[in-house]
Amino acid sequence: MAASAILRVEKLKKYFPVKSLPFSRKRSFLKAVDDVTFTLHAGETLGIVGESGCGKTTVGRTIMRIYEPTSGQCWWRVGDSAETMEDFFCYKNAQMRRIRHQIQMIFQDPYASLNPRMTVQDIISEGLKANGLVSGGREMINTVADIMEKVGLLPEYMKRYPHEFSGGQRQRIGIARVIVMRPKVVICDEPVSALDVSVQAQIINLLEDLRSEFGLTYLFIAHDLSVVKHISDRIAVMYLGKIVEKTDTDRLFEAPLHPYTQGLLQAIPVPDPHQRKSGHRMLIAGDIPSPIDPPEGCRFVKRCSKAMDRCRVETPALLEVREGHEVACFLYPNPRE
Repeated sequence: MAASAILRVEKLKKYFPVKSLPFSRKRSFLKAVDDVTFTLHAGETLGIVGESGCGKTTVGRTIMRIYEPTSGQCWWRVGDSAETMEDFFCYKNAQMRRIRHQIQMIFQDPYASLNPRMTVQDIISEGLKANGLVSGGREMINTVADIMEKVGLLPEYMKRYPHEFSGGQRQRIGIARVIVMRPKVVICDEPVSALDVSVQAQIINLLEDLRSEFGLTYLFIAHDLSVVKHISDRIAVMYLGKIVEKTDTDRLFEAPLHPYTQGLLQAIPVPDPHQRKSGHRMLIAGDIPSPIDPPEGCRFVKRCSKAMDRCRVETPALLEVREGHEVACFLYPNPRE
């Protein structure tokens, strides 16, 4: 895996305005993403996990500029060197066209993400036409047929409409629409959560094959830890808009540091009943606080059994406490102090 950075997100924030109560002058914001920083290396898969509503999908959509960021920077490697990077959050529409086809997104719902009035051929070729990547005619048909075969669809299906396919086949169409653009980075927004378990495995294996064949880099967003463990090289754990832990996949599952991560891993169902009875299982108590009014200090303080007085007044920074292992928690000494 290449060590050079291809995309770097720094202090990303995305706040959504919330309608105030009548006669109230106070303007409220839903803090969906609050000060998120990470680096994506060429050729790797970085998984982002967390409970529903933690902001992981908003991170992906903000990077894509579907949502405009409230603040922060997103650096993109322009050439072959990681030293040459540009913050494309500053780009206008015309400038974004230069890199739009290089960052693509696979959406969660294969039923809602495809235009029901377009044929498979039109869906897959739409991006090619918009970016002028093929001349048209026979070249366009051959390109669509080739990519359909690579994702496991018969080329003779290209004149059919989305309603004629199963959920797994529709997601393959969505993947083909992305891969045909020959992107460098693909943001996978829970691409298998709406599919049957048997189909999930097929799609995950397909994504891994495509990564190897085309040299893709994935930002893989999911809530299913078993899926993320299978496909990811590194994992970032999000809670209430912030990344609380980030490290290699094996290390996260073997030695999680943050109490929230420990609780998530303890909540994974164990099929062996004898194994389930042995040992203490740390369950996360309470509900997720509102992102409109998050707790002061550590976001996890109201649900953490190890919370200290400091956690209620100070916000822990995401720091590297071990080599390659970052955590935002006061339980671990700050190596900079």
